Amino acid sequence: MTVCAADWGSRVVTSVPVTSSTLASFLLPEGFRSPSPGAVLREGSLVTEAGRYALRSVGDRRLRRSTPYAGRAGERVSEPVILVPGFLAGDTSLALMARTLRQRGFRTYRSHIRANVACTLTAAAQLEARIESIAIRRGSRVQVVGHSLGGMLARGLAVRRPDLVSGIVTLGSPMLAPGAHHRSLAASVEMLVRLSRAGVPGLMSEDCVGGACARQSFDESQLPIPEDVSFTAVYSKRDGIVDWRACVDPLAVPVEVSTSHVGMALDPRVIDHVTSALRRQELESALEVDRGESA
Repeated sequence: MTVCAADWGSRVVTSVPVTSSTLASFLLPEGFRSPSPGAVLREGSLVTEAGRYALRSVGDRRLRRSTPYAGRAGERVSEPVILVPGFLAGDTSLALMARTLRQRGFRTYRSHIRANVACTLTAAAQLEARIESIAIRRGSRVQVVGHSLGGMLARGLAVRRPDLVSGIVTLGSPMLAPGAHHRSLAASVEMLVRLSRAGVPGLMSEDCVGGACARQSFDESQLPIPEDVSFTAVYSKRDGIVDWRACVDPLAVPVEVSTSHVGMALDPRVIDHVTSALRRQELESALEVDRGESA
């Protein structure tokens, strides 16, 4: 069987014979491991994290009502921000984070991903086109916030298109070892591969998890980040889905939080860190432009 032909820019990944749908060994380098079967129980704190968001929202509404209208507008941030969901998720998974960021002066955009289940290279190409359209419309580079797989897509695009991306913030993204994930996630990948093998279009195929497609995606995610692209990696040692150590890219500014993997998308403490990272990264981008103009 030959599967998965993807054209990303000038590079083409051709179809290759695949005999197994298991993850390639290079996706789980030595020194990393999948979370234990019971680790997923830590994801139960999502209920607490959602409640924490609700309480913060109530407090924010009270504050806005008690603030004169003229003083409600926060400091506007010039660079647009696109939010990219994780594996199996869509834009709605980051809707609460996007709403809070807009209230804080950011101009946010959806990725137009309804369910992040496609070939990684195909998803990256579509995201690149989306970011390019935003950059053209706003006349500036774009900051990218990516949750889990969305963060890995963001990192690859930061390497490939630094002319479009000024900074990235990854949330629980196992860039150093994409295969270091819980067995429940592996089962979902296996299901997608089987459906793809059966002829269902638009899903991850065998080559996407164990062939040349997977190799190209992984290799590109290990390349150095351009100097003029800021990088913040948020991780949690309570993550029950991926090995948190795989989320700490040595090239990034590391930020540790205490949440579940899924809860990173809505915990207000994480959103506070994302806000700070985006503001810092925009400042770094502006300083870089000033240095370039004065050179």
